[in-house]
Amino acid sequence: MAAIDRNTLNEAHRLLGQCILFRGLNPADRKGLVSQARIRNFAAGATIFLMGSTGDSMMAVLKGSVRVSVPSVEGKEIVLAILQPGELLGEIALLDGKQRTADARAMGACSLAILDRRAVLAFLQRHPSGSLRLIEVLCKRLRQSDQQIAEMVFLDLPARLANALMRMADGPAGTHIVLSQRELGNIVGSSRESINKCLREWQRNGIVRIDENEIIITKRAALRALSTPG
Repeated sequence: MAAIDRNTLNEAHRLLGQCILFRGLNPADRKGLVSQARIRNFAAGATIFLMGSTGDSMMAVLKGSVRVSVPSVEGKEIVLAILQPGELLGEIALLDGKQRTADARAMGACSLAILDRRAVLAFLQRHPSGSLRLIEVLCKRLRQSDQQIAEMVFLDLPARLANALMRMADGPAGTHIVLSQRELGNIVGSSRESINKCLREWQRNGIVRIDENEIIITKRAALRALSTPG
């Protein structure tokens, strides 16, 4: 790992302090914890951790985005989440000390702050409010997983795809979503060809615009209407 200059380290600590787990701490407590973080950079496509590996740390995304997925024995996979700066990963295995429940890979070049399990557990013992924030994160993930499962079972492809794009548009990505059609297929449980057909139809209707791997939502209201089965 290349050396990290002091300015980069300070910026990383500032971003880590903005994560949901550490908001509301007084500056001294926050500084004490985030100063223990290790900063690691990952190249596009690099593996951060694999399902079944030891969960001895938790990470916060500082720059770039991280893809969390579950593989199948047939070589297929379902993308559970695409995490953006300020979001956490690896918290489940860190809390119970068991194995990772999914794979995590860098979508593009990204930077992560890594906190060891011992440091996080000691922090949570001293600051019970941090446990409540971590429960918020876990509940949000559980709700998203439940929603994704329900959509797979009950909704057709256009509604599933519209829902996925709306969730991304409501997050840091906004209405400009940089994601391949294959990745979108992994998120909604469909083939790249089916995703392409659906997006092309929406483009003809002026709902989205496709520019290589970028999908630009031009009519949010129309896309939201498609996300609900008629």
